[in-house]
Amino acid sequence: MQTKRKLMIGVLLAAVLLLGAYPLASAATVHYNDASQTGGSAEWTAWTDAWEQTAADFTKVSLTPGTDATALNFAWYSASNGSAATPVVHFGTDKNNLQTYKGTSAAVDKSLTGDAAYDYNHVAVTGLKENTTYYYTVEKNGVQTAAQTYKTGSFENVKILLVGDPQIGASTGQPQGSGKLAEGTGADNTAARNDGFAWDRTLDIALAQNPDLNFVISAGDQVNRTAKPKEEEYAAYLSPSALASLPVATTIGNHDSLNPDYAYHFYNPNATANGATQAGGDYYYSYGDGLFVVLNTNNYNVAEHEATLKEAVASNPGAKWRIVTIHQDIYGSGLDHSDTDGMILRTQLTPVFDKYDVDVVLQGHDHTYSRSKILYGDSQAHGAYEFQLNDAKTDYDWNNAYNNTNSAKIPLNPADTDTQGKADRAAFGADNRCYNIESVAGSTVVNPYGTLYITANSASGSKFYELINPQQDYIAKRSQNWLPSYSVISMTAASFSIDTYQITAEGKTEKIDDTFTIQKTGAPEAVNAAMTRGEAVLRLYNGAGAPAVTGGAGFSDVSTGAAYYNAVAWAKAGGIVSGVSAASFNPDAAVTREQLAVMMYNYAAATGKPVSVDGTKYAAYPDAAAVAPWAQDAVKFAVNEGLLTGAALSPKETVSASAVDYALTKLGE
Repeated sequence: MQTKRKLMIGVLLAAVLLLGAYPLASAATVHYNDASQTGGSAEWTAWTDAWEQTAADFTKVSLTPGTDATALNFAWYSASNGSAATPVVHFGTDKNNLQTYKGTSAAVDKSLTGDAAYDYNHVAVTGLKENTTYYYTVEKNGVQTAAQTYKTGSFENVKILLVGDPQIGASTGQPQGSGKLAEGTGADNTAARNDGFAWDRTLDIALAQNPDLNFVISAGDQVNRTAKPKEEEYAAYLSPSALASLPVATTIGNHDSLNPDYAYHFYNPNATANGATQAGGDYYYSYGDGLFVVLNTNNYNVAEHEATLKEAVASNPGAKWRIVTIHQDIYGSGLDHSDTDGMILRTQLTPVFDKYDVDVVLQGHDHTYSRSKILYGDSQAHGAYEFQLNDAKTDYDWNNAYNNTNSAKIPLNPADTDTQGKADRAAFGADNRCYNIESVAGSTVVNPYGTLYITANSASGSKFYELINPQQDYIAKRSQNWLPSYSVISMTAASFSIDTYQITAEGKTEKIDDTFTIQKTGAPEAVNAAMTRGEAVLRLYNGAGAPAVTGGAGFSDVSTGAAYYNAVAWAKAGGIVSGVSAASFNPDAAVTREQLAVMMYNYAAATGKPVSVDGTKYAAYPDAAAVAPWAQDAVKFAVNEGLLTGAALSPKETVSASAVDYALTKLGE
């Protein structure tokens, strides 16, 4: 297998470079999917023979989910050859008696099409029913295309394909045969030729494995040439036969963002003016039991993104699931972006996602796969940051973040000699530790409060990045095997599950993560309610990964059927907790801040973490004298480690689940 996988990569050395402690932006690796090797020779030959025609056909039809599962949106170009554009779709269950749906058309910017005149056409079809076979044609200047088949699936058991960064054309410069893949234009864009074939292959394999897919979610960067004409890349992206019957809810990536061709090619439902760049703005749709919100995070105005979420939730307040797609991975694990520009909006978006009860956030950008732990905001004050364009307005300024309050420039990759820059960069990184890790264990979680973040790797394999080291504490699972990958989401009213696969050189699929499931049986956990001693120990136990337990709890008031039984047994055996007496634990009593400090102190000691009991910071608190003697060392430790929030120690006050999560998260830093 390893020999085969070597076919997926080039042979040139282009190692990831580091500048000081920080990665350079866009440090693409030598790894990519060489379609001339991974595709069958006959298929590859046929594709390359047809490439000149494919690259010149800008009129491919794209399907996008409509406002809900009963609607479907169409977009396509038609040549302005003296005949007027006819934005018309013929659609229905009887191929010989199709219903006519009319839409709108307008001129395409000729600077994007080599000065050739085209119109774009947008049409919405409504009234679809589940599990039904339909047929459609579109009109190009009054001439109907050949009929295509479109089948709806179940609206109750929804299956979605998640893909990241097809980025057709990103393999430019990689070796193929005796030469290198070229960016070029038109048919000379051999990188687009390579990546278009690989994208088609991934869709065919995913669809063969999952013939009941309802639609696709792409986490952005459909194409590659930022702010430049790239119609041959869109032509390759839209060429797969699978897309004639498979709608794609696309996301605006940074490579899509800076000219309007994206907005021509995709007719997004409920499009808003919020979060707009040249490519368009935020949009949303409903499907089955899900409300899906797509945010253009190339625009850093979070107030506008929040307005979109508010509007979307108001449109479908009863949706069981709220799922957001963004391109930039605010919680990812790739070397190139997750710890630099990817996290720029983290401090602002995390509390917004909490406010609107977002269950899952789907991300791209970092060309690696990762699944986060369940996360939510830490309720502390944090700064706000943004990304800006370069001076020429042709791409983003990959070297700097900017503070929204004072416009201060923060170098993301400071030189070793830049003392102030390194200090500013370190402060920026520290401020982005703005999350709590919800203390849940296992691959199935029930009624969590926080949000799951998934970062999709490249579905075409046009470009891969390294994983960052060390792995961030918020990441539960990650993978980079230099292979194209995709995820399959299964969604019902009660559950959301995700499975992730990579595609080998031989075209086989391999799981790269366990199935992860969120179940909803009621309201989310109330993380701000006071916790009992039993609940606090259970949370600590889950935070430790729910390790195996061999002995009993040893307290008469901790029954074997209690949810916290194993947790108390584990904590007692490890010297983390003791009872209120030799026989009693008093699990239903409220846990206090000083008791939590003792638990955290003992837990840190049991796991080998140094436990400082220097009392300098502790002595500065006005209520230090109120701490019980038996808890003083533990509270000193908690203060030193930043495990307790607030201006006072308040040792007798009760503790919430969020306070336990906060303490565990800080302890893990």
